[in-house]
Amino acid sequence: MFRKNFATKENKDEFESKLLDLSRVSHTRAGGRRIGFRAVMVCGDKNGLVGIGVAKGSDVAKAIEKATKAAKKNMIKVPMINETIPHQIETKFGPAKIMLKPQRKGRGLVAGGTVRIICQLAGIKNISSKIIGRTGNKLNNAKATILALTKLKSNLKAKSEKSKATT
Repeated sequence: MFRKNFATKENKDEFESKLLDLSRVSHTRAGGRRIGFRAVMVCGDKNGLVGIGVAKGSDVAKAIEKATKAAKKNMIKVPMINETIPHQIETKFGPAKIMLKPQRKGRGLVAGGTVRIICQLAGIKNISSKIIGRTGNKLNNAKATILALTKLKSNLKAKSEKSKATT
């Protein structure tokens, strides 16, 4: 008689979310200043899926809710070998430069700030990273990290295609 919707229940618990940045934004109109909030959220399942979302809202709760929804929509799959990344990579997004290095098992998560949060939620347990760029902007650093993780994916495909072509 009654049907339970398990899909919605799982979606709520499936991903873990963390607030990366929350800032107050304002713009001036004819009537004066309008104040809103911008939230940057990171969502991940600690099993290879991670995404970031950015949204603005009239209050903090709306901004966070919208950003979480955007993060779940923009998920990427991170290739991992033995709880680390397949190879070293360096990327640049705007002024932000990020370097990610694979580490042996047991080394741990040697990363700071934004990169640490993204790697934790992606499920990467052994990695070494360095924010080379001089910017402290969390959003740009997060986008650079996500870009690096997506490039890993394309490099991994390219390597497998080369090995198939040679054999």
